[in-house]
Amino acid sequence: MGLVRRKRTHCSNKELHHRYKTKRRTKDLDQVQEDLRPGNRERLLAMPVDEDLPGLGQHYCIECAAHYIDKTALARHRRGREHRRRLRDLKEPAYTQKEAEAAVGLTTDTGRGGGQRPAGPQSLLSLKRKNDAARQPPAMEIE
Repeated sequence: MGLVRRKRTHCSNKELHHRYKTKRRTKDLDQVQEDLRPGNRERLLAMPVDEDLPGLGQHYCIECAAHYIDKTALARHRRGREHRRRLRDLKEPAYTQKEAEAAVGLTTDTGRGGGQRPAGPQSLLSLKRKNDAARQPPAMEIE
């Protein structure tokens, strides 16, 4: 009996997994919301013929950022679960940098003094001191 080649040696190849993960990556939700604006939407729907894309690039789902072979495949996709989930995710407003900074506790100081400060440890400490001072009875004066 001769040597037998071992099969399925690619199961732990991380480079291969990362390559396919990168290849399958779609647009993020904020990018898709930018594409859904009226001027961008018309531009994406009237794409020129591209031989490298499925269906020559003529059947495109803007919400999912995917090309399909023909109208029936696109219609089948639009009835599917993936498309409906994507639509539900797109109904929420895009996550902005300002929201991310506010979540961390960073604020933009414009120097006007009109903005509210986030509730940090210093403001909590000052509130505690004010409450403690209000609770204590006034000290008696000794003559």
